[in-house]
Amino acid sequence: MQKGPYVEDIREKQSVEGLFLVRDKNNGITKNGKPYIALNLSDKTGVIKARVWDNAEKLDPGFDQGDVAYLKSHSVLYQGEMQLNIHAINRVGSVDADPRDFMSTSLLDPEQCCADIQAFIASVNDPHLHRLLELIFEDERIAAAFKLAPAAKSIHHDCLGGLIEHTLSVTRIVDLLAGHYDTVNRDLLLTGAILHDIGKIHELSYERGFDYTDEGRLIGHIVLGMELITDTIRLLPDFPAQKAMLIKHMILSHHGQLEFGSPKRPKLPEALLLSYADDIDAKMCTFTQFIKKEQRPETNWTGYHRLFNRYLYTGALAEQELPTPGAENGKPPKDA
Repeated sequence: MQKGPYVEDIREKQSVEGLFLVRDKNNGITKNGKPYIALNLSDKTGVIKARVWDNAEKLDPGFDQGDVAYLKSHSVLYQGEMQLNIHAINRVGSVDADPRDFMSTSLLDPEQCCADIQAFIASVNDPHLHRLLELIFEDERIAAAFKLAPAAKSIHHDCLGGLIEHTLSVTRIVDLLAGHYDTVNRDLLLTGAILHDIGKIHELSYERGFDYTDEGRLIGHIVLGMELITDTIRLLPDFPAQKAMLIKHMILSHHGQLEFGSPKRPKLPEALLLSYADDIDAKMCTFTQFIKKEQRPETNWTGYHRLFNRYLYTGALAEQELPTPGAENGKPPKDA
């Protein structure tokens, strides 16, 4: 079955017919008491919102979240964002859809990213931290998942290979910061950066679309990562308790604030730098991805971005090719 148009090619007031992955499905009731279905649809080029306003009860049993569905719709611009209004939709079988059409993939080579991270591990001089990193990535299942997993279900680095791309970028940022602040323990900071999101290999599923596992919803990647690190440290009987505590604190505090999901706020310089590096890399990815997606010849501005609460300027990039976040000439930039 033919894929049909990709998300990135959809324009306003267009008939759209084809295959899309149902990333999210939520049933609701309008103010007039009429049922409707709110959807997030995706393919390898992006995500688009969709609504079923008519015949929602009739169409609802025909597809579920996680399905690839064939739909007929028309596109509208609503509050600055493209949206599909669907009038027919049904799931299709796995033999009718090529999964490569629906899973976005990092433009960076995961094997090269892995080699770059291994080079950072080799530069960690502290023998205990060096061995901890080596032992974790010697596990073939961990190493394979780390190269394949996304960094998020949505928002930033939400693609196959996104986790290792984001991790490498954050590691490069903290390496620069460690060189600027001479009181910072570089080995500790690099270790925290390389391991800060390791729990996402268990938090996220990515077989056909990106979603949370049961562990991800019930426990979350921060605690899952700390558990993995704790279990590995148990295999290193001479690992100093003080260093173990500091590494665990960096994992537990890397979201920076309690309201952002961190059980603890940063209480040592390395943890503070890690939280800011993680935040800036995620925000820069989100920021630049939105500008790239929204570039249009008729305007120098994007639609309204709800996360940043503003319109973003695209005019400065009109005469140049916007680089993919975290990539420059196929390689992650050292300043990320």
